[in-house]
Amino acid sequence: MTKFPAVDQDAMTPLRILISNDDGVLAEGIRCLAASAASRGHKVTVVCPDHERSATGHGLTLHTPIRAERADELYEPGVTAWSCSGTPADCVKLALSELVPEKPDLVLSGVNHGPNLGTDVFCSGTVAAAMEGTLEGLPALAVSVACFQWRDFHAAAELAMDVAENALANHWPDNLLLNLNIPPCHPQQMGSLRWTRLSIRHYEEQFSRRIDPRGSTYFWLAGEVVKDLETAGDGPRDWPSDVAQIETNSPSLTPIQPDLFWRGDLSALPALSVANQLVR
Repeated sequence: MTKFPAVDQDAMTPLRILISNDDGVLAEGIRCLAASAASRGHKVTVVCPDHERSATGHGLTLHTPIRAERADELYEPGVTAWSCSGTPADCVKLALSELVPEKPDLVLSGVNHGPNLGTDVFCSGTVAAAMEGTLEGLPALAVSVACFQWRDFHAAAELAMDVAENALANHWPDNLLLNLNIPPCHPQQMGSLRWTRLSIRHYEEQFSRRIDPRGSTYFWLAGEVVKDLETAGDGPRDWPSDVAQIETNSPSLTPIQPDLFWRGDLSALPALSVANQLVR
């Protein structure tokens, strides 16, 4: 398993850490991450959905009220916890605006029960919660275990804290979200952490068509990944894709930014005809 230069916990100023997720307040992954952060002496506040809100992306609640209740009893002593009726993005917005008295030093999201790899980050509630922190100018890390059945989150939580503490100690750039995916194995079987690129994920048979007892058709979203494409264009070509890295049983760390602006060759853009003029 990847080892980092030791961060002197005695010399390190305790961090104010906000933690959220999309698996809900009862999820073992978030409780393990909060416990790991608290055990290192950090001041931890959890604000997360009151039930699972996976694959909600960056959805916000606009047409119903958002409610929040204290849930400290579900976490380790010293952790302040809130259960929120909103989406993961709602939770971080509400926390930063109303629930956390001091601006956090760090936003963590996870540990997610399942992978957040490649272009799946666009629908991930876990990544959206971290991205909300990035949009507010805060260092943010999303962390996921790349298997829906894996339930031992201790190693993932410890690695997430190592990554976050070391990134903060070595200058975390502005507008940078770190997306950490960890293979479903024990530390002794785990390879070294590497920087990775986002893959492009393609699915087949995305919907399962079914018939209810009254004869009406309904659908379940149930696609399976059939192809992971290497990203094209600019970027560090010696970096593996995040999917390829996980397939070697090694943790993947992908830098993501909110700016989705086209970085390809401008000559590849379609010409626009405006007022009888051709515009490039």
